[in-house]
Amino acid sequence: MGNLLFKYRGQIPVLLFLLVIPFIFQTDYAVFSKTLIQKNNIVSFMISFLGILIRFYTVGKTPAGTSGRNRKKQIATKLNTQGIYSITRNPLYFGNYLIWLGISIYSLNTFFTIILSVFFFIYYGKIIKTEEEYLLNKFGNTYLDWKNKTPKFFPSFKNYKPEKYSFSIKTVLKREYSSVLATVFTFFYIDTLINVKIKANDIINDQILIILIITIISTLILRTIKKKTTILNQKGRT
Repeated sequence: MGNLLFKYRGQIPVLLFLLVIPFIFQTDYAVFSKTLIQKNNIVSFMISFLGILIRFYTVGKTPAGTSGRNRKKQIATKLNTQGIYSITRNPLYFGNYLIWLGISIYSLNTFFTIILSVFFFIYYGKIIKTEEEYLLNKFGNTYLDWKNKTPKFFPSFKNYKPEKYSFSIKTVLKREYSSVLATVFTFFYIDTLINVKIKANDIINDQILIILIITIISTLILRTIKKKTTILNQKGRT
């Protein structure tokens, strides 16, 4: 089950799209003041943006062949225990959670935020367990030593070790455009659902729409560059 969930973890937003619908249409948005909604939106964006930055940092600093960079199956030629991996064993998943958390808060439905958090930890808990078994079998005591002093999820800087690799903007551009697009589109989707629920005069938020269009264009450009050229390739990175 863990391997199956690992393979299709990129399709999680589809479940989010379906899960949020009943919560939004059961929420009475009339009880929230305009000021409260604006503050809630700012907090939501900031939390999700922090999650994206964590993903950027992790991807940009992590070399090829280490755990946490694979997508289709468990692959690791060496164990990464430095940098962000010395403060949390699962920085990409932690970044994902912050993105999800910001999106759920944007809906202004506390129950949705709670249920989404529970779902996230159950879902990713099974994936993490499968990954841990793989790493234990492959790296043995080296993995156990790292596991015993590094938090599974929420970061701790107690045993921080700086990494030797510089930040690669090329790697981030090559790998993270889809994550940004998914995040922006989800905010747009939820905002549109809320406007439908409250029967707003403008169903589409022009500001978010503009951001979405810019993100789509950027994604298409980066994807084309990635597929057709080697501009974004960097030695020692994937």
